[in-house]
Amino acid sequence: MEENRYASPFQIGNVTIPNRTVFAPMAGVSDLPFRLLCHEQGAGLVCMEMISAKAITFRSRRTGELWETDPEEKPVSLQIFGHEPDVMGEACRILEEQTFDILDINMGCPVPKIVGNQEGSALMRDPGLIEKVVRACVENTSRPVTVKMRRGFDADHINAVECALAAQEGGASAVAVHGRTREQMYSGTADWSTIADVKKALAIPVIGNGDVVDGPSAKRMMDETGCDAVMIARAAQGNPWIFKEVNAYLERGAILERPPRRDIVRMILRHADMLCECKGEKVGMREMRGHVHNYLSGFPGASRVRGKVNSITTKAELQALLAKEYPYA
Repeated sequence: MEENRYASPFQIGNVTIPNRTVFAPMAGVSDLPFRLLCHEQGAGLVCMEMISAKAITFRSRRTGELWETDPEEKPVSLQIFGHEPDVMGEACRILEEQTFDILDINMGCPVPKIVGNQEGSALMRDPGLIEKVVRACVENTSRPVTVKMRRGFDADHINAVECALAAQEGGASAVAVHGRTREQMYSGTADWSTIADVKKALAIPVIGNGDVVDGPSAKRMMDETGCDAVMIARAAQGNPWIFKEVNAYLERGAILERPPRRDIVRMILRHADMLCECKGEKVGMREMRGHVHNYLSGFPGASRVRGKVNSITTKAELQALLAKEYPYA
C-alpha cells in the first residue's frame, strides 16, 4: 500500500517529526504553556519564541527563561536571531547543554527594530552572510540547524531560492519559507509559488508558511508547492485545535468541527492555570488577556467581553467573568 505523504513522519537531520504540521515561533505567543497545548493537539514540531544570540552570550536571566522546555513537548525547536557569525556560533556553544531538539535561525522577522540591526529578514539582503551564519551555527551545535525566511525583502528582491541555497550550502537541515516579503509584514496574501521554487531547488526538507488556516488550505499548499510540511502561525492563536483538524484532513480527508463553546472555555481556564504556574499569577494573567481575546473569536458579545478581560488580574476574576457571560458553556 502506497504511503500517504501527507500523514507520514519526515526527518529534519536526525530528528523525526511525527506528522506534517509545525507550530511557528511567535514572539509573545509560542511560550512553554501554549507550545504544550499545541503539541497536545497534534503539532508535530513546536518552536520557541526567538531569542537574541547576543543576549545568550551575555547569559541574561530573562533569556534563560525563554529556553525552558518540557519533555512533553518534544520535538521542540529553539530559534535564535543575530547577524554576526562569531556571536551566533558562541550562542550555539552555550546552548549545547539545553534540552531542545532543533536549532532554528530567524531570517524572517520583519519588525523594524530587528531589521534595523541587520537581523531577521535583513539577512536576506546578503545571501553570502547567510551561508556564513548557518555554517557558524552548524559547526557549534550537535543539533540539526534550520532556517526560517521570507519570500524576499521586498517585491523587487524576491530571492528566497538564492537565500535557501546559501543556507543549504552552510549546512542547514531544513528551510521554512513564509510566502510574504518583509515589506508585506503580515498583510496581503502569501505567494506560495516561491515556496514551490525553493522546494524544487533544494535537497533538504522545505516547510511552507503563510495562509494555512485549516485542513483544506494545508493540503492545497502541499499540493501546489510540494513542500514537506506546513507551518501554522496566527491561525493557531486561540485555536490550538487547528493541528488536530489539519492532521485529520491530511490523514483521511476528514473535516472536524471546532470544539463546542464549553470546551473552549475549559481550554481558556486551563491555559490560564498553566501560564500562572509558569510565570506567576501577575505576569501570567496579564499575558493571558491576549490569548482570551483570540479564544473568544465567534462568541456572542465577544467585543464587549474582551473589554472586560483587559482589566482582569487574577484567575478567579477570569473564571467568574466567563461563568457570568457564558453560563451554559
